[in-house]
Amino acid sequence: MEKIYLKAAIQYLRNGYSIIPVGKNKKPLIAWKEFQDRLPTEDEIREWWNQYPKAMIGVVTGPISEICVVDIDRYAQDYSEDIELEYFPEGIVTPTVQTPRGGTHLYFKYPEDLNLTINARALPGIDFRGRGGYVVAPPSRNGTGKGYQWVEGLSIDDIQPGPLPRAYINNINSSIRNVRGSYNSVTDHYQPLQDVTDVTVSFEQGKRDDSLFHTAHCLIKGGMSESDARHILDILANNCNPLFSPKEAQVKIDSVLERARRKERNIHKDAEDWVSVTNGYWSITECYQALQSVTKEEKNAVRAAVHRLHKAGIIEKHGNKNGVYRTVNTQCEDIDFISATDTAMDIRWPFRIEDHVQIMPGNIIVVAGEPNSGKTAFLLNLVQKNMARYEIYYFSSEMGALELRKRLKKFDAPLEDWKFHPKERASNFADVIKPDAINIIDFLEVYDEFYKIGGLIKEIYDKLKKGIAVIAIQKNKGADYGLGGGRGLEKARLYLTMEPGKARIIKAKNWTTFENPNGMEITFKLAQGCKFFTDQGWKRP
Repeated sequence: MEKIYLKAAIQYLRNGYSIIPVGKNKKPLIAWKEFQDRLPTEDEIREWWNQYPKAMIGVVTGPISEICVVDIDRYAQDYSEDIELEYFPEGIVTPTVQTPRGGTHLYFKYPEDLNLTINARALPGIDFRGRGGYVVAPPSRNGTGKGYQWVEGLSIDDIQPGPLPRAYINNINSSIRNVRGSYNSVTDHYQPLQDVTDVTVSFEQGKRDDSLFHTAHCLIKGGMSESDARHILDILANNCNPLFSPKEAQVKIDSVLERARRKERNIHKDAEDWVSVTNGYWSITECYQALQSVTKEEKNAVRAAVHRLHKAGIIEKHGNKNGVYRTVNTQCEDIDFISATDTAMDIRWPFRIEDHVQIMPGNIIVVAGEPNSGKTAFLLNLVQKNMARYEIYYFSSEMGALELRKRLKKFDAPLEDWKFHPKERASNFADVIKPDAINIIDFLEVYDEFYKIGGLIKEIYDKLKKGIAVIAIQKNKGADYGLGGGRGLEKARLYLTMEPGKARIIKAKNWTTFENPNGMEITFKLAQGCKFFTDQGWKRP
């Protein structure tokens, strides 16, 4: 085990991470401040683990390693699953560690625009490790023999850290007034930060009005009846320094109660207006951001408005995802089956998919592929086979002109014979969809909040008329579906998955023959980055 620690520590260093030895009590075994600004050498690491052969591996966070880590402690007293899913929804693809206590370390790329530069707890049960911090990394084992383990397929050797979710960055940047977090060796946690919503209540000269208003707002927001709130405010108004006169006190109380009611009404109205024009799935965090709700009182008002809309049936929750909703759309369009065409499009596919599946006008086709599985080759073959008979728009989020030229030159066709419309595009594809053409999207980029994939595909679907859209998305190694899970299947009439050397039909709604093609797969070899070879046709595994 000692040699495994040393080998892993050196590999982390070679990957660009600053490493320090950490004792079983999770405290550094060396003076480590300098390694927040410089990487150790391999000789230093060998010396450390020669001296401390059972030391755990500490990865220094912050700019030196270009990473930060979110530490989710599900056993903390103040932990809330709702808050975790609000800021870190299921499906985030980034290096992930399971800790011995059953918590999670999420590794992210260190963001340049983050005001927080030290370690702190900005959310209940969720700690942040940035500049000046460190985390224990696999394959370390603590004093009880329990280990830190990479979640399968999500180690920093397999994939690069993803971007820190924007909602979490905004929460930190908007919530922190003073960055004074300090490590407490007794509790093994960093001290909480001050919140911008801290209010000093004083009923002295110059602060009486503001304090009365703040109190009234808290009372009304907390659900107290107006008569009880008025009674409390009357007591406070009669104990100010200097005192209000009885008449003046009642005027002040009437004024602050009206201001509190008006403020809450405005937030509720703004929230309702935002929800009414928001399509697809959305989170309460997105609503906070759109309405620029920063203080606790404002966020509470937004949550109250959302609760009321949910109770009224205007919005509904997104399955089991806490804090995620969608607006219920009761409008329906008539289905004009009389004038609808029953003629399938004459689409030619790689692997002769047309022998098994028909494509109708307005269809969505999803190709979910692992990295290096041949997605782009598949899509360019689709272009070549159909460009003489259909107008094709190819939207690429990754390839520039030179790379596309090199890819096309590998095909057995002169460049001037390629008759299609290649476009650079990375987002908002629904805005550029050609309703009556073949639209190929290579690929639909989603780095967090993967539940939104269904909504993004729906937006593209709504723009189609006589044309189709072929949408490529990423699939994690070994996963059954692409990012977004079952959300990507909702609008797809054909859903394919690709891994190196194998393609599979997950969903096909319109069959060419009476044989059900769902679940069929084909093995292939990809040569020169463009030519597919198969030994046999589609079959059931």
